Amino acid sequence: MALKATIYKAMVNVADLDRNQFLDSNLTLARHPSETQERMMLRLLAWIKYANERLQFSRGLSAEDEPEIWQRNDHMGIDLWVELGLPDEKRLKKACSQSAEVALFTYNSRAAEVWWQQHQNKLKQYQNLSIWYLDDEQLAKLCEFGTRSMNLQATIQDGAIWLSDAENNLEIHFTAWQHH
Repeated sequence: MALKATIYKAMVNVADLDRNQFLDSNLTLARHPSETQERMMLRLLAWIKYANERLQFSRGLSAEDEPEIWQRNDHMGIDLWVELGLPDEKRLKKACSQSAEVALFTYNSRAAEVWWQQHQNKLKQYQNLSIWYLDDEQLAKLCEFGTRSMNLQATIQDGAIWLSDAENNLEIHFTAWQHH
């Protein structure tokens, strides 16, 4: 019998002072049985960082030809392609050719740093690719927000994300390994 995804609901209020973007959204995240809590929460944080009314979660792990999150335009083109983890260079090349902007969110310190050492020279050629790294300590604190029903406030200013709910407050700083 196939395992079913676990559904998480997130009411998110985003005040992005860097981009002058203010948004209240009700999000549904389907956590695939093979997806870790860390990965799901990073996916939510990636959505918050690029919050926009048109930004949507794709079918994720169950659709290999789609990004984790994307923003499509009126002509069905892709304005933003968001990837998670440590994809191979071919996948990033495809994303960069299909989308105006690509954002990769990496995590898992030891593996991510080795991956970056191996790929950074090739990836610098992609002018529309940004790579954001979140260290293990911040990711562990982010996971404390991960309940089946979340009510989150996010304020973004000077690149930092302040996240809070009824019990927790967290200031998050991504490391920009590559930013365009």
